[in-house]
Amino acid sequence: MEWHVTDAQSLAIIDREIGEHTLSLAEYEIVRRVIYATADFEYKSLIRFSELALQSGAAALAARTTIVVDVPMVQVGIATTIQNTFSNPVYCSMEALTRPQKEKTRAAWGIETLARRYPEGIFVVGQAQTALTAISELIEAEEIRPALVIGTPSGFIGADTAKERLAESLVPHIRVEGRKGSAVVAAAIVSGLVDLAWQAYGQERNGIG
Repeated sequence: MEWHVTDAQSLAIIDREIGEHTLSLAEYEIVRRVIYATADFEYKSLIRFSELALQSGAAALAARTTIVVDVPMVQVGIATTIQNTFSNPVYCSMEALTRPQKEKTRAAWGIETLARRYPEGIFVVGQAQTALTAISELIEAEEIRPALVIGTPSGFIGADTAKERLAESLVPHIRVEGRKGSAVVAAAIVSGLVDLAWQAYGQERNGIG
């Protein structure tokens, strides 16, 4: 991400208001990106990182692993960052060519179709709780083994349960606890992770050093 003066001033305010914390440097970078995107400091205590989530996600990005997202808003939100770094393929569940399914939403059926096509991909679910449930079901059935799952859908019915299922899985993941979340949050998490991965792997990829 290209930072400007106002961005730096905003981040300085965030750093000052957050104060002391127990997050690692990489985790903190992700959290502050989300707070910057939402102006909501509650995310400091809502974002959860599974063990090795950041390491697995960064390595997968550097390996140009396919990214599957649930809605176009997430795809648009991460497109520039991805294009300017690792150029991973990005597919959206809403645009997947699938047979109509009365029992499932378009997002759920689309992401399920893409998950079977890219079982070790990076999955980003920012808005559709049904898509996160579909991913969790495939993980539990051992049909897929994602490199990373990012789950941030909001909702009053089902969203917290879907996130709990993700929390109980053994796959690397980043999630938002409770009812809060959005596609904006998901895009901020991805953008922060891409920047961290580029710092770690970008010079090697460009043959520098």
